[in-house]
Amino acid sequence: MISSVAFRKMKEEDLDQIVEIEKQAFPTPWTYDAFYNELYSNQFANYIVAEVDEKIIGYCGLWVVIDEGHITNIAILPDYRGVGLGEKLLRAVMETAKNLGADTLTLEVRVSNHVAMGLYRKLGFQDGGIRKSYYTDNFEDALVMWVNLK
Repeated sequence: MISSVAFRKMKEEDLDQIVEIEKQAFPTPWTYDAFYNELYSNQFANYIVAEVDEKIIGYCGLWVVIDEGHITNIAILPDYRGVGLGEKLLRAVMETAKNLGADTLTLEVRVSNHVAMGLYRKLGFQDGGIRKSYYTDNFEDALVMWVNLK
């Protein structure tokens, strides 16, 4: 049973754990260097980690440019899925986006990822369009979704 989850900004010392989560979550995972560059070279990037008992179990990337937010990626370790932690993480990131001045938030999701789409719709995201052959591993289409944060 999970007692509580804490959210905080990602730090450099988290990157090895983040890369491991990334490998377990995605067929074409981001590299250590990609996350490092997000932390130190992307002025728009904000990454939030989810911790349970001081273990990082998930994370979410957020870019905020002026008044628009964009979710770059969100992942929860497989052993921690299905118990509401992804929803809590996304809610925390949506609040972070609002606090950083975002009025809207967008993301892309694989058209086959019905579980994720269900979560996004539960939190108010709406379908916005299709990006054809968006994913490089299998050229699957992405559904663009967005939510108004006001």
